[in-house]
Amino acid sequence: MTDVDKKIRQLIADEVDRQASGLEMIPSENHTSGAVLNALGSRLTDKYSEGYPGGRYYGGCEVVDKVENLARDLAKELFGVSYANVQAHSGSPANQAIYYALVNPGDTVMGMSLQFGGHMTHGLKVNFSGTYYNSVQYTTDKDGFIDYDQIAGLAKEHKPKLIMGGATAYPRLIDWQKLRDIADSVGAWLVSDISHIAGLVVAGEHPSPAGISDVIMTTTHKTLRGPRGALILANGNTSNPLKKPERTAENIPSLIDRAIIPGLQGGPHNHQTAGIAVALGEALQPEFREYGQQVVKNAQKLASELMSRGFDLVTGGTDNHLMVINLTNKKISGKEAEVALGKAGITVNKNTVPFEPRSPFDPSGIRLGTPALTTRGMREDQMIQVADWIDQAIRGNKDDAKLANIHDQIIEFTKNYPLPS
Repeated sequence: MTDVDKKIRQLIADEVDRQASGLEMIPSENHTSGAVLNALGSRLTDKYSEGYPGGRYYGGCEVVDKVENLARDLAKELFGVSYANVQAHSGSPANQAIYYALVNPGDTVMGMSLQFGGHMTHGLKVNFSGTYYNSVQYTTDKDGFIDYDQIAGLAKEHKPKLIMGGATAYPRLIDWQKLRDIADSVGAWLVSDISHIAGLVVAGEHPSPAGISDVIMTTTHKTLRGPRGALILANGNTSNPLKKPERTAENIPSLIDRAIIPGLQGGPHNHQTAGIAVALGEALQPEFREYGQQVVKNAQKLASELMSRGFDLVTGGTDNHLMVINLTNKKISGKEAEVALGKAGITVNKNTVPFEPRSPFDPSGIRLGTPALTTRGMREDQMIQVADWIDQAIRGNKDDAKLANIHDQIIEFTKNYPLPS
């Protein structure tokens, strides 16, 4: 064992301790099962496998072909589609592959503004999606709800070739059919990014875009509770990535597969694919549906408790796993709140609010959610205590001794809710 190995082992142990002794409430984070971690730490990481099952550029891929086929079949079964690509290394390159497949540089695309809850790959000007494409951004109304009439008006004016639906900080249900109707009115592709809500879609807690959107993208962590990675899902003919097809709905599988390789990536991460397969298998179990339902119950209970303590929630509550809190009335910025809550053992992230008046690096709000707490077995009764700790930490944000005392309480509390083994 080298000195570096010892240091890394200790740092891993430190991170496990940090997670176990605190409340991880960033809504894009979760805790994977031991089975997923075992797959991620396997010898599959040693194997190169550029290409697709049955058409690799390397020998010795008999086993990894079976791994990838299993992951693809599970993804198709779970989301009710006929095609799945499991090779994208994460969500951002998966979205990049979708743009690469369906539109040309300079084409007009539409997506939700990051400031209003979208993702940077939905057209942020400093991202590839706003640099290589003509990005038109839609927003929410003053109360934080998606303004479908605004989207329809922008689409009519700008005639986008692709409309991106989905969000990273939107606490309400998304109406995929309304977005489909808008896309059809201007002849645009509709892509649904369900990275945050995929686990809720599986659990029946959020409408599915399957059969409505042309392409669905989801990361495999967050509410889906797997390793970091991504799925690109669609319907259409069987892929033939060796032949460049026309851009038609039937050819989407071939277009996506060609966009991943040779378009953007080389070899897939086979250990990651195996971890995804394990997580998808877990998501097909009845217990996962119960988990997704509990995530929403916990979020709604937490939102109610926070509002009863005077917190201003964007849209006045939540339908899903997350909430965004505007802290203006609490006389504290999002950055200050993130730091104070961190000292108390509660991990959240600073976040902009609709029509944000402050800098995005020191915004007015914070974003938090319940996926990881629910994985650890917490339910509605525990959300009351969590809300009380959040309230205490925000009110005592300048008092390090008080924040340390809250953390001590949380350390004792979390002993009853261990991380997955």
